[in-house]
Amino acid sequence: MNDLESERRLHAERLDPAKFRDPDVTAKGDTRARVGLDHLDTLWINTGTLCNITCRNCYIESSPTNDRLVYMSAGEVAAYLDEIAALDLRTREIGFTGGEPFMNPDILAMLEDALSRGFEVLVLTNAMQPMMRPRLREGLLKLKPLAGKLTLRVSLDHHSAELHDDERGKGAFTRSIAGMTWLSDNGFRLAVAGRTCWGETMDAGRAGYAKLFAEYGFDIDAHDPAMTVLFPEMDETLDVPEITTDCWRILDKSPSSVMCASSRMVVKRKGADQPTVLPCTLLPYDEAFEMGATLEASLGADGGSFENGKVKLNHPHCARFCVLGGASCSA
Repeated sequence: MNDLESERRLHAERLDPAKFRDPDVTAKGDTRARVGLDHLDTLWINTGTLCNITCRNCYIESSPTNDRLVYMSAGEVAAYLDEIAALDLRTREIGFTGGEPFMNPDILAMLEDALSRGFEVLVLTNAMQPMMRPRLREGLLKLKPLAGKLTLRVSLDHHSAELHDDERGKGAFTRSIAGMTWLSDNGFRLAVAGRTCWGETMDAGRAGYAKLFAEYGFDIDAHDPAMTVLFPEMDETLDVPEITTDCWRILDKSPSSVMCASSRMVVKRKGADQPTVLPCTLLPYDEAFEMGATLEASLGADGGSFENGKVKLNHPHCARFCVLGGASCSA
């Protein structure tokens, strides 16, 4: 961890334990904000939490041993894609996240299914050894006729090897660049996800990525937020305001700008008989945010963290990442 980040964490105010307790009201007694689903633009599939590496600050704690979210099967994913059609949800994008999606043995079948149905497909990957196995590379090449709507977003926490490796381990930067080079050389669309916790300005960060992309000849626009996504820090132990119904007026923001107004995520918990739907990618383990086993059930989820399908913003990530951070995981 670099000196700037260590200093910030040392002096950061800790979250008041009275906050984010009651799903309906804040610690000050104000009405908590709620967000309804305007339109299911993106359905996220969590392919499982197993990953080939362990990162220092992974919000989902992915690792070679974390199987709290188990592998989704191609058949389970197909059922949700069928449901999108049956309910006429007009979903644009299917996103695959993990863990490392290329560790899931069904990933190629899932990608082919989603692409063949005409969805835009986004895969979040570290582009390291799992993706670079011969079987996976051969499978990706076979998908090339369908790959016009496929984007692979590679996690590069920083544009320098030093800070990226500080998060992900020595040599991680070099291995990810090798995977990106293979994808680029074979004509796949690339994007990058970085982080903003390094103490540099947004302009400086994007300039650093632009220099890196130019050096390797990657066709990625460092100044396009959809192609180079720089995520705010997600530490639920640090203090953040709770979002009330008045905040929309105060912040001049609309509930429609928040990720849960346009996204849902499907996960399968270890030991569960079936997957479950969650409001977004940020709350994979919080059972209070489970919305049912089907997309149809999620539309009317009620009680606890929901009110007739509306999500009560009762988590620090709702405030820090989405409302105040203005971030979204979708393309």
